[in-house]
Amino acid sequence: MTALPAAASGAAAASGAAAAEPSGRVLVFSKTAGFRHDSIPEGIAALKELGEQGGFAVDATEDAAAFTRGNLARYDAVVFLSTTGDVLDTAQQSAFERYVRAGGGYVGVHAAADTEYDWPFYAGLVGAYFRSHPAIQQARVDVEDHAHPATAHLGSRWERTDEWYDYRTNPRERVRVLAALDESSYQGGKMGEDHPISWCQDYRGGRAFYTGFGHTKESYADPAFRQHLLGGIRYATGTAHADCRPEQGYHPIFDGTSTDGWKQAGPGAFTLDTSSGTLTSTGGMGLLWYQARELRSYSLKLDWKMTGDSNSGVFVGFPASDDPWSAVDNGYEVQIDATDTPDRTTGSVYGFQSADLAKRDAALNPPGEWNTYEIRVQGERLRIWLNGVKINDFTNRDPVRSLRQGYVGIQNHGEGDEVSFRNIRVKDLPAKGGGHHGR
Repeated sequence: MTALPAAASGAAAASGAAAAEPSGRVLVFSKTAGFRHDSIPEGIAALKELGEQGGFAVDATEDAAAFTRGNLARYDAVVFLSTTGDVLDTAQQSAFERYVRAGGGYVGVHAAADTEYDWPFYAGLVGAYFRSHPAIQQARVDVEDHAHPATAHLGSRWERTDEWYDYRTNPRERVRVLAALDESSYQGGKMGEDHPISWCQDYRGGRAFYTGFGHTKESYADPAFRQHLLGGIRYATGTAHADCRPEQGYHPIFDGTSTDGWKQAGPGAFTLDTSSGTLTSTGGMGLLWYQARELRSYSLKLDWKMTGDSNSGVFVGFPASDDPWSAVDNGYEVQIDATDTPDRTTGSVYGFQSADLAKRDAALNPPGEWNTYEIRVQGERLRIWLNGVKINDFTNRDPVRSLRQGYVGIQNHGEGDEVSFRNIRVKDLPAKGGGHHGR
């Protein structure tokens, strides 16, 4: 699959904000003390256009004197656009470090990884330093994260031409990798089978996004790449949310290509769209459950998107059954629903315990945009993360139910309730006690 068109939700939000006054401000910094990319002017122009579309003002500078505590406080994020070499002095570094620790955002583009080699804080912020690169050529990009706003508009594979960086270290253990290069698709790569090229992380109180794309002038006219940049900026400024915790050890139980191992219980169905890798609910009230394996102690992650005030949920800890009401009566539902009582809205354990509403609301992306749940079950304890933020911690004390083993499924709630799911994956965890069964 090649890149899909830009996400409709992001495009709609951007166009809707274009006529309004800017709601944020971004600083684009492009000072170079080493190699200078001739694509920098195109990059600045593209970022200013994205700002007009996305509702944020853009200031561009190559003057490091802009890095003062007072001036940086004006900005929601700072973009290092193909900076190279030692571009900030000690006082400017200190000001920027305080800015990030206070919650500021960072976006690194391409040669931002070829910058400030002697500054440990920056090394952690950018994620990895540049090592080398072969000639400009076409390569295949494998998209790993399908919920982050920088990659949600892309298919599972993205064919594009650029200058492909090798990095001195692999950042995967410290960051959430969004996309990686397939070194078999081009000549000269030196990182091997695992070659991250774009990633994000929560870093020392701030939000950081890096992309290795952006060497060529042509990149900045590419709609898919521009949407990639816009999504990274939206994450860095905090206007869009994503789970940017490192992720390893998960295996897919729905990878977007088939529903092998899944079974529909009850009325309605889920529509599989292999071009976008999604399952979308239709009709109901039913349940699509993963019958291939009963789970015991695990972390379940999945991406979901709703339209309007739709209703759905993720069921855990229920016995095998072709009756969807068995999951209701014997398991627990992690709810997806915008408007109901607190114990029946998004992030709640339906009918039993509300999410922390302040944390939930701060982490939630609106209808039309992707969100990520992590549902962690160990013993009788069920914890829920929304876009990387823990919003619920529930312990089963019902003697009729048990979370210690059971199946998982996604609900198709009824007519008019349209919720899409993709990238459903699971990781086995060590068993832990908890609840009445663990006493």
